[in-house]
This record gives sequence, C-alpha cells and structure tokens, in this order.
Amino acid sequence: MTTHQTQSGLGRSVEEDRGGLMRLVLKLDAVATGAVGLLSVAAGPMLDDLLGIPLALLVPVGLFLVAYAAIWIVATRRRVSRLAVWAAVAINLIYVVDCLVVVAASWVPLTALGTAFVLFQAAAVTLFAAAQFYALRKAARPS
Repeated sequence: MTTHQTQSGLGRSVEEDRGGLMRLVLKLDAVATGAVGLLSVAAGPMLDDLLGIPLALLVPVGLFLVAYAAIWIVATRRRVSRLAVWAAVAINLIYVVDCLVVVAASWVPLTALGTAFVLFQAAAVTLFAAAQFYALRKAARPS
C-alpha cells in the first residue's frame, strides 16, 4: 500500500512504508557514528599517541559523535522528518569538510595511521550523506 503526503517542502515527512531505505541508512549512520564516538572517548588515551590526535580533540569529537548517534531516534519514528534527514546530510558534509581540513592544514600532528583514520571517516561519512540524499530523493518520487 502506498500512502501519499499532502504536506510539501522540507518539513514533509516520509510515511512508514516509503522510508525503509531512509530508516536503514539513518540507523547504519547512527551505529557507525556512535561506535567511533565511543571508541574515541573510551580509548582516547591509547589513541592519542597511536593516531597523533590530541586527547583534548579526541574526547570532545567523540562526545559529539555519540550525541549525533541519537539520529537513531529519527529513524524509529512512524514518520521520518525530511528536515531531520536534510540536517543529517548537512552535518555529515560539514564533518567531512572538517576532516579534510584537519588533514590538509596539518593542525594536529597526525601519524600515518591517524591520517588514514581521519580520511577513512571522511570517506565513510561521505557515503552516509550520499545514501541519505539518495533516500530523500527516492522517497520524494511518486510511487
């Protein structure tokens, strides 16, 4: 059964039966982001020297990532807010740019492993943003 929305614009929601891909992508994003955040907070003292990322940066970024993982709540709603998904896309893209700037500007003394860690995050988060954008576009199409 397909349901149709009467609302329009960014505030429009996606019905339960049309948002399966969007829910999946949001949940995967939440799990991966939360895991990296918990790793950064819990293992920060060990990662500091290994990655070359100062603890003073690892812990706050890790806490931000744990907080961002609350996007899981959006994915479990009966109706997924398109505005919330657009916000997730924007936050993800900002995070990617931040990762690239940290590497390119050499603001922190990253080790080779640290550089790979940050660039891997940038690549993974780019994929999440692209998948979320695709899901938004797919959900907007009439069935």
